[in-house]
Amino acid sequence: MLYSSVISERFRHPRFFGDLADADAVFEDVNPLCGDRVRIQLKLANGSVADARFKGDSCAICMASADLLVEIARGRAIGEVLALAPDDLLTRLEAKIRPSRITCVTLPLQVLKGALTAVGAAR
Repeated sequence: MLYSSVISERFRHPRFFGDLADADAVFEDVNPLCGDRVRIQLKLANGSVADARFKGDSCAICMASADLLVEIARGRAIGEVLALAPDDLLTRLEAKIRPSRITCVTLPLQVLKGALTAVGAAR
């Protein structure tokens, strides 16, 4: 499968991969069908995502999606982050993703929203 330049670049050189010291929210999930695993760590301040990082063991699409999602979320109000949808990522990944691989794109989004929900930020 050929990947878009965005997916290839974000997979090979992720900008936000790693641990976030003193994270306020941490959430991890796995796709049991393919084995993709993503953990997102957030720093929250004044109703927004002040900083974020991700870690995981996943395919190129999932890794690129997580890296892009963290970049999008940083500095945004929690409400804006919770309103993000799969189409927001699909457009920015600049690739046609087969229906069987959509969960590779959406797992990081589920994890990010899970982290916000876990700390009660979704209220």
